[in-house]
Amino acid sequence: MRKLNVAIIGQGRSGYSIHGAHFKTDTDRFCVKYIVDAIEERRQKAQKEFGCETFESYKALFDKKDEIDFVVNASFSWDHYPVTLDLLKHGFNVVTEKPLAATPEEADELIKVAKENGCMIAPFQQSRLAPYFKKVQEVIASGKLGRIVAINIAFSGFARRWDWQTIQDNVAGSLYNTGPHPVDQALTLLGGTEVPEIFCKMDRATTFGDAEDYVKLIMTLPGRPLVDLEISSSNAYPWGTYNIQGTQGGMWGTLSEMKWKYFVPSEAPEQHLIRTPLTGKDGNPAYCGEKLPWVEESWVAGEGESAFVSAVYDFYTTVQEHLLLGKPLYIHAEEVRRQIAVIRKCHELNPLDKFC
Repeated sequence: MRKLNVAIIGQGRSGYSIHGAHFKTDTDRFCVKYIVDAIEERRQKAQKEFGCETFESYKALFDKKDEIDFVVNASFSWDHYPVTLDLLKHGFNVVTEKPLAATPEEADELIKVAKENGCMIAPFQQSRLAPYFKKVQEVIASGKLGRIVAINIAFSGFARRWDWQTIQDNVAGSLYNTGPHPVDQALTLLGGTEVPEIFCKMDRATTFGDAEDYVKLIMTLPGRPLVDLEISSSNAYPWGTYNIQGTQGGMWGTLSEMKWKYFVPSEAPEQHLIRTPLTGKDGNPAYCGEKLPWVEESWVAGEGESAFVSAVYDFYTTVQEHLLLGKPLYIHAEEVRRQIAVIRKCHELNPLDKFC
């Protein structure tokens, strides 16, 4: 397959340290032709490191359209929607950083314009492709845990933050910053396509801004497991990332290790409902007790393997295969629109005063 030409808008932490860093190593498949940033020092750095042409405004890309296979929109969060919309209207394929948009209505407009212009819109939700999350999905799909009853996901730790991503007016806060990744995973495991019933509590804890940095989000749909998601900057003792409960076992894990145990029903002691009080062999009152034949398995990330780097590589493989081979995108904007609807509902349920 031929090499794809890329333009990157923004050389902040995402545009430089994630997308730019990836393209520096994936030179057999991608070539960075243009970089856009408002800061001159960053443009000079890009010229030196990529040997590419740079611009102060993304609108300069309009004259280079025939030389660009897709644009990475790694601008400020509040610019994700308007800049992506403008690019789509001018016929560009776009990889857009999270959040895709601030509202479901904005997401609808992006999807509509992309279809009208025959353009790709690929939300950068690479954590769905991370090895640890693939393992979670694999174990659940195996049926070993039985029917899944509850799923707990926690992206938590203790940290103080004081940058622009702590200000509500910047489309920021934990749900718009960190949230797109765990919410995407939670909705993927929940299943279905509709917006679920939700409970949400948000708070400001260690942040210096006016946006939330604590989120408790509970989601449910008829016939689906209960999903409990926490995003916290005030958890000094995080218990792990995943805890999954099933009718035949459970699973616990972090981003680097997983363990799960289950029993095979046909190999378990045969039991039946007893309506009268239980009595032990000694004739004394007894409590239900049995020894289940547990099967225990585990997974550990490969030594030196970066789940983040792996997920980014796999994400761009899906983009490459979509543009050159016509394969469907792995992550669709329509799915992410559901995520944005959930995030928006959380904010409607938890209006926080603004002071920034």
